[in-house]
Amino acid sequence: MKLYYAPGTIAVAAAITLEESGLPYTSQRVDFSKGEQLSPAYAAINPKGRVPALEANGTILTETGAILDFVAAQAPGLMPTDPLQAAKARSVMYYLASTMHVNHAHKLRGARWADHASSWDDMTAKVPETMAACAAYLEADCIDGPFVLGDRFSIADAYLFTVCTWLKGDGVDPTLFPRVQTLMDTMETRASVKSIRAKGMLK
Repeated sequence: MKLYYAPGTIAVAAAITLEESGLPYTSQRVDFSKGEQLSPAYAAINPKGRVPALEANGTILTETGAILDFVAAQAPGLMPTDPLQAAKARSVMYYLASTMHVNHAHKLRGARWADHASSWDDMTAKVPETMAACAAYLEADCIDGPFVLGDRFSIADAYLFTVCTWLKGDGVDPTLFPRVQTLMDTMETRASVKSIRAKGMLK
């Protein structure tokens, strides 16, 4: 498998999951500062111009949740076999993808939704409020502690941890949310997170 990533992006969740799986993989950085995500070469890999992308057995996967599920399917233990527990993990992942990640993107990606700079400024100004609301929801409804599923690590934790690394930069103090902070601290002790930090994938 080959992971295409950019440091500090949601691709970190895929890197953590790959490290947790113990499966062999290589990685290739996509340099956003040079616009490599918009290059014809990368468009042939992911026409959306985003990361992560995972090449596996001649197939390219491009959505974070799909990539995490694919890796977990090959590495027993990364997702529960109980359908309700698995659904709970995925419900958190889908919330992160559909709501929290979008709120974060309003800070620097306003041009995706509006044409006028004044609209971008409004979206940027709203980010601390919307991201704090997301953190409050995670705190109250998504973390049984210390992980999403209580004492059991799952791919939902890799996803949640990665998104929550953006909180400080978005003007939100994660220490105001004890369960979120505990999950963050717990993830920092894992070999997977230490490994991707050493590789420069996580800022």
